[in-house]
Amino acid sequence: MLDLVTDTATDTAHTAPPQVPLIEARGLCKSYDRRKMILDGIDLEITKGERIALIGSNGSGKSTLLKSLIGLHSISGGSLRCFGDPVSAQSSRAQRLNMRRQTGFVFQKHCLVRRRSVLSNVIHGLFGEPGSWRAFSHSLASRDWRERAMQALADVDLADKAMDRADMLSGGQQQRVAIARALVRRPRLLIADEPAASLDPVSGQNVMNLFTQLCQTHAITLIYTSHDMAHAVDHADRVVALKHGKILFDRPASRVTRAHLQDTFDG
Repeated sequence: MLDLVTDTATDTAHTAPPQVPLIEARGLCKSYDRRKMILDGIDLEITKGERIALIGSNGSGKSTLLKSLIGLHSISGGSLRCFGDPVSAQSSRAQRLNMRRQTGFVFQKHCLVRRRSVLSNVIHGLFGEPGSWRAFSHSLASRDWRERAMQALADVDLADKAMDRADMLSGGQQQRVAIARALVRRPRLLIADEPAASLDPVSGQNVMNLFTQLCQTHAITLIYTSHDMAHAVDHADRVVALKHGKILFDRPASRVTRAHLQDTFDG
């Protein structure tokens, strides 16, 4: 009997503590004009290192949810915590700035400064940091910032293109520069809104493979939207489907079926 008690105590001592969600939304609502809810009662938890695909038809609320989760859009109701801190209209400027410093952004349009060097474009990701006027150009940036930018370019296999003009690169390469610009911030969270939508199928697949590799290597949490269901299922741990501003389903990617996808886009 004594042995049984000892074993139980040992098991309890070695049980890992529950992981605090990186993002936690409860009953989250968002309305722009108080007449129509864009997001209506969203409950969502995202833990460190997860890759979450948000899917849904146009107007379902995907992009609004992305921006609301990190405080770019203030929420209209419910509660939200990001990086352990509450996010609301009352959040201080310092709180919002701290949250954005821990977040990297990649969008469908690369939004590069076409006539500037690839290296300068990556260093632009450090705007918002103290002394960020130096992020205007790689020639003004500190040695530390240039080294960080070169490492980010190495992570996306473009270090040899550092001094090329951004407009000399292919579309897929430009998107990888945009990813490096997000990585230079050393984010805990990476937000990607339709990151492969403007690319050809091969370049799009390469970009999604790169996201998977980077998130695993750097323990980054990824939330991305996609209209490509193969990208959603193949590169995510979980798929969250939105329909009419509500969560239709939230399930492991390995358990998403054709029927689930049909329900998401029907009606």
